[in-house]
Formats: sequence, structure tokens, C-alpha cells
Amino acid sequence: MIPQLFVEKIDLGDGRSITIETGRLAKQADGSVVVRMGDTMILATAVSARTSNPGVDFLPLTVDYREKFAAAGRFPGGFFKREARPSDSEVLTMRLVDRVLRPLFPDDYHAETQVMIQLMSHDEEVMPDALAGLAASAALAVSDIPFYNLISEVRVARIDGKLVINPSREELEKSDIDMMIGASMDSVAMVEGEMKEISEAEMIEAIKFAHEAIKVQIEAQYRLQAAFGKKEIRTYEGEKENEEIYKKVKEAAYDKIYNIAKVGSAKHERGAAFAEVKEEVKALFTEEELAADGDLVSKYFYKTNKEAVRNVVLELGVRLDGRKTTEIRPIWCETDYLPRVHGSSLFTRGETQALATVTLGTSREANQIDSPSEQGEEKFYLHYNFPPFSTGEAKPLRGTSRREVGHGNLAQRALKNMIPADCPYTIRIVSEVLESNGSSSMATVCAGTMALMDAGVQMVKPVSGIAMGLITDGEKFAVLSDILGDEDHLGDMDFKVTGTADGITACQMDIKIDGLRYDIMEQALAQARDGRLHILGKLTDTIAAPRGDVKAHAPKIITRTIPGNFIGALIGPGGKVIQELQKATGTTIVINEVDEQGVIEILGTDPAGIEAVLAKIASITFKPQLGEAYEVKVIKMLDFGAVVEYTAAPGNEVLLHVSELAWERTENVADVVKMGDVFQVKYLGVDPKTKKEKVSKKALVPRPPREEKKE
Repeated sequence: MIPQLFVEKIDLGDGRSITIETGRLAKQADGSVVVRMGDTMILATAVSARTSNPGVDFLPLTVDYREKFAAAGRFPGGFFKREARPSDSEVLTMRLVDRVLRPLFPDDYHAETQVMIQLMSHDEEVMPDALAGLAASAALAVSDIPFYNLISEVRVARIDGKLVINPSREELEKSDIDMMIGASMDSVAMVEGEMKEISEAEMIEAIKFAHEAIKVQIEAQYRLQAAFGKKEIRTYEGEKENEEIYKKVKEAAYDKIYNIAKVGSAKHERGAAFAEVKEEVKALFTEEELAADGDLVSKYFYKTNKEAVRNVVLELGVRLDGRKTTEIRPIWCETDYLPRVHGSSLFTRGETQALATVTLGTSREANQIDSPSEQGEEKFYLHYNFPPFSTGEAKPLRGTSRREVGHGNLAQRALKNMIPADCPYTIRIVSEVLESNGSSSMATVCAGTMALMDAGVQMVKPVSGIAMGLITDGEKFAVLSDILGDEDHLGDMDFKVTGTADGITACQMDIKIDGLRYDIMEQALAQARDGRLHILGKLTDTIAAPRGDVKAHAPKIITRTIPGNFIGALIGPGGKVIQELQKATGTTIVINEVDEQGVIEILGTDPAGIEAVLAKIASITFKPQLGEAYEVKVIKMLDFGAVVEYTAAPGNEVLLHVSELAWERTENVADVVKMGDVFQVKYLGVDPKTKKEKVSKKALVPRPPREEKKE
């Protein structure tokens, strides 16, 4: 018996629609749905443990998104022909969904929870990542897991001035906005994307437009929930509470923390002072009390710390390090720090420091993208590393984290549209975060800008970035420029904005409270612009413009285009010609065939080597024009003429027949030319009889007058 299927339809208003269905697949999961748009189908499941692990004081939520190659009718790459670790694009989609869902679970819900999202069928006209948030929320909606505030996510683009929801990849290429917005019915929770220097007002307009579309998708989830039969939310054991312990901790700690916070101090000094207060609080309890309720003491100390620090900001306008709400930490910068890399810079802002390097290469070094939903390559990419020592910690190294992938992607998107379209290089930036106390991703953007200019990459405009924070009690609020790590943890918003002097190039926003007002968002963007421009001034004071050329030890790249029929001659049999040429000249030569043309990239540090390659290309592709004169050199003597080589194209040989040496009859070739002689000849084209090219020396001199016959 086929189970009953429950389906809801979402009309996008332009002839396209999305359907959500449940009741047929994965019924042992706590909740499961299939979301479909066009021929793209996504299965999302939600499962949560019935009990929490003892001692866990957080939500162990795992959001997993995978794209199956079978969905696109393709085989996975690699030896085992099987999907393995997630790609960067899958990790980025996981983060987009996680960041919206996580804050909306009850604060005291600590059961192991998994939301798994799979691309089961792929339509090239539909980008699946824009449907993942909707699918995840719908799976939770039809479950008994305590998740009350349903959400959805959409992509918004602007094409020819018109805002569009969930465009195709082809449409997105024409857009000047690519933003993913996640929201509940009441408020925006997450924004991430890239833009081509749009204004703050345009960004707010796009967010509002996306939010209206999200509300329609959430209404469809409620309809599906009602049709399916809303399950009774499971009961669970919440966090242990003790009002007496809380009161005792707060009375002992609040004023001391408040006084530490209002003075302003460095991270380690402040941390040591807070730790001392915590030890004083713990001393108020017996060993037996700490053994039984030590976790509550720590929890309430953190709660008191958070309240006191937030109140200092709201009541006094003073931050943990003593700054005003709009004040940027001291900045110092340096370029050309590393002597042998192609470009480098050091950016330090307060207690956050990033060292960026730039490496230049050919198209062979492009980052290959091969996933079920996207194939292509990136000629500009950025990798971000966040080692434990940057925060003074010793932690296990477990490979690239999701956070590193996400922060690197944000910085890459911030910079990529400022790389000139005609830049011949493949460019890799690596950001090493050496110190961190707030917004190392924005430090990466700033360091990346300077490293690119130091490398001689002719950026369209320099880019800077800033992280904004928010503290609010529901009535009063404070928008914080250039937030500290503690302000991120204790605050209500983390809003990163990057851009040039003329507009925004990328953003990432996470809201930790319900109901963020648009007027607060507008103030945050305006304050961010002032901060961005201040930081941008520090960058351009350090390096005002890109270097005129790459460094002496960095590779120069020259591109040439040749007719496609010459590609084989340049490569040679078995690659012999090109391999010998690379070895002799110390260059790297890459040939790509584009529209029946050969696009040649020559990469090398020795100008003489590059010139030698150019000469070889000129020689191979040399085609003399009918009636033109060319300089030649005799390289072989024959009884019936001389073999000459075009001096402008070494290796291009042609026979100068004895009959074309002089107007007078030539009995001996050596009477007219000798080995090594250099002179001009005229190109006469292809001889129709011999089908061989023909040149003439005599054609360039006047024909002598004929002698009259004597009677």
C-alpha cells in the first residue's frame, strides 16, 4: 500500500513554483520532506535523540548537505568512484542552513540533533542551495522536535535593475547582486552574499524583497504541517536551574565584573581579571556544593558576566577595551614583508593580525570545480587558515574546518570582482591568521587587498572590511564598530561588510535575537560604511596603488593567440617541441584551444626566455605575404639554388632557385651567393607547377636593358 502523500505548492509569481511533500519517503526519521523546483529534488530529514547526554550544555546540532552525482547523471571523480568528504560548496551550504536554524531551537534543548539534506535530482536551471533552508525547516515542521519558529532561505539577484528570487545560474551571471537571506516570519536571521559595489539602501531593499518571499514559503510550511497533522512536541528535560545559586553568584560577581568592563583593558589582562572574580565566586561554595552544582556556578557566572558587560555598553557607551561604540582599533600595515613570495602584506588591527600572500600562475593552476550542480574553474581563489595559536590555545589539528572554509569564501567574494577581467594570471591568496580577537575574516580582506597590490595585480579598486556588532535590551541599543571576539559572543549580531569607496562588495550577517528592526540594520550599515572608509584610508596610506609590474622574482605572463592549425606544430610530436622549448628557456607554456584558436600563456621570470618563446611562436606561425620583401640568410648551398631562412622567423626555410638569383644566366650558385649571406628576397607565392613556395632575389633589382643584336 502506497502511503498518503501530502503536498503544498509555493507560487513564485513568475510562472515558476516550488512544492513541498511529505508522507512517502524516510518515514523512520522524525521528520522528512521532499522539496522540488523544476526537476531539482531535495530530500531533507530531521532526527533528534530522545535524551540529552549528561553534562552537555549546548545544542549538538549537525546540519549536513550532500549533492549526489547520480542526481545529475554523472559519475564521481576519483579512483573509488564514490562520494567522499564534502566539497567546499557543500560545506558552505551546510553553514548557511546551520546559522539560521541553530539560534531558533530552545536555549535549554541539548539533545543530539541531525538535519540531513540531499540533492536527489538536479535541474541545471535550478540552484539547489537556495532550497536547502526551506527543506530543513519543513522537515522540522512535520516532526515532534521542539522547533517552533519556522524559517526559509532564498537567493535574491538583481538583473537589469529587477530583483529576482532564486534565479538560475545563467541568470545569476548577469546579476550585480548574489545574496542568500534566511529569515523567520518576523525577522531576518542571516544574510550572506556578494555585490558589485551596491549602496546600503540597495542592500536593504534586496533584503526586504527576499523577506517577503520567505514569508510565503513559511506559510506553505504551516499549511503542510496542518494537513499532515501537527505532531505533539516531545517533552524533554531542560537545563537544571537553581534560583538561589544564581542570586548568590550575581550578588558576588556583578559589580566586580561591571567595574572591570568599564575600565577598558587588553584581552589577556581582562580574561585574567574575570577569571580571578570567578575563583572568588567559587570560593563562596563548599567542595560538596561545587561537586554537585559546579556547572550551575559556571553557567550563572557566564550569565552574570554577559549581563554586566552588555549593561556597561548600554549605560556608559564604553566597551571592554575602552573604545566608544564607533571607534576603530589602532591599525598598522606593511607590504612586501616576505622577500620571495609574489606579493605579501601584514595587517594588524588591535589584537587581530593577518599575513596574506599572493601566488601568480597560469590557467593550469586554476581551481577546478566539479560537483553535481556546478562545473567550471576559478582563476582567483583565497584560502584562510586559523591556527590555534592565534587565540593563544593548544588544540588538535583536524584539517580545514567549516569555519575556515566559510571565512575564506567570504573574503574571496569580497575581493574577486575587483580583479580585472583581462588579468592573465591565476591568483591564489593565502591568509594566515596570526592573532585573533574579532573579525579575522575582515583582516583577511584588508591584508588580501594590500598583498594583491604588492604583487602588481592591477585591482580595479582597493577593498576593506569591518565587522559590526549589536547589543540591545529590547528598547535601548548600541551598534558597535569593529567588534572584539567577546563582543561577538556576548552580543546580538555579527554583521561583516566589505566594499570599496563606492559600494558594498560582500556581506555576512548573523542575528542572534528575534525581531531585528530595519532601522537598526540601516544604522549598522551606515556606521559600517564610515568604519570601512576609515580602514580603507589606512590601507591606501600603506600602498596607494598597485605596483606597475610584478616583482623581479615573480613570474611574468605573456599571452598570445595563434590560429588553431599551428597548435600541433608548437607542441610537436609527443610534445617534443614544447618540452624542449620550456627546458631551454626556463618558462612554463600552457596552450588552450578556444574557438578554434590557440591561446598561449608564457610564464617565466627571465625576460630573455620569454622573448625566445615569442620568437619561436612567431617563427612557427610566420606566413609571408605575396609581393612583400623579406630578409633571408643562406643556410645551405645546392647545385640548383640555395636554401634560405627568414631571419624574422628562424626555422622557416624556402628554396631560392638558381633561376631567381639574378637576371643574368647563373652557371654556378656560388658566383652569386655564399653560405651565411644575408639579403632581401621577394615572396612570389606558391608555384602552380611545383606547389612549393617561391622567392626571388632578382625581382628586387631592376632588370638590365636588353643588348641590341649586332648586324
